[in-house]
Amino acid sequence: MAATPIAVVTGASSGIGAATARTLAAEGFRVVLTARRKDRIEALAAELTDAGHQATAYALDVTDRAAVDEFATAFRSLAVLVNNAGGALGADPVATGDPADWRQMYETNVIGTLNVTQALLPALTASGDGTIVILSSTAGLSTYEGGGGYVAAKHGEHVLAETLRLEIVGTPVRVIEVAPGMVRTEEFATTRFRGDTEKAAKVYAGVDAPLTAEDVADTIGWAVTRPSHVNIDLLVVRPRAQASNTKVHRTL
Repeated sequence: MAATPIAVVTGASSGIGAATARTLAAEGFRVVLTARRKDRIEALAAELTDAGHQATAYALDVTDRAAVDEFATAFRSLAVLVNNAGGALGADPVATGDPADWRQMYETNVIGTLNVTQALLPALTASGDGTIVILSSTAGLSTYEGGGGYVAAKHGEHVLAETLRLEIVGTPVRVIEVAPGMVRTEEFATTRFRGDTEKAAKVYAGVDAPLTAEDVADTIGWAVTRPSHVNIDLLVVRPRAQASNTKVHRTL
């Protein structure tokens, strides 16, 4: 009997990461959930196990390279890596943005993705049929005012995906980039505005049906389960109410 394929999901403690873990578990993967908040991923692993799926929680900070390398020693073969850990901080213009916020966003979104991808690439290759998913953003494709630091980080992540695909072509590993637009989750905007729920709510005010974490997870699940020879290089997914990063229909 063939072994159950393993999928690692970073940033799995909430939002898109947690939804992706549920989706991949339902698709038959044994999911390994990583995030800094151990209690959250352990609760999710228990939920999935109770539902008859295979799930393991592993507390991990993707910016800690030594910890990532230690985590990678557990895998000789790996089917899927979903690089989801990331996030935004602040919405200040370039003139007054906090360099510490820019640095943290770059470390988490870009260096974190680099750390995990480098560490797990040998196991993905050894599987003979590996898939790397990089969760970027439409912010990685075009700019908007007040988003300089996050946009710069997501552009970096987008270029990482493009370059990696060029460099490993011919190996049994495909690189899929999923770039969501406006997604309403329980934490993203609130974290960006440092707990200011009023500011966070204004991001989605009047928008008819922003994307949900489950919408993005469904997209990831679809892309990952295409036949091995099919590579979804870049998939941009937005709600119908959003035409671009700066053009959103609001019923206000």
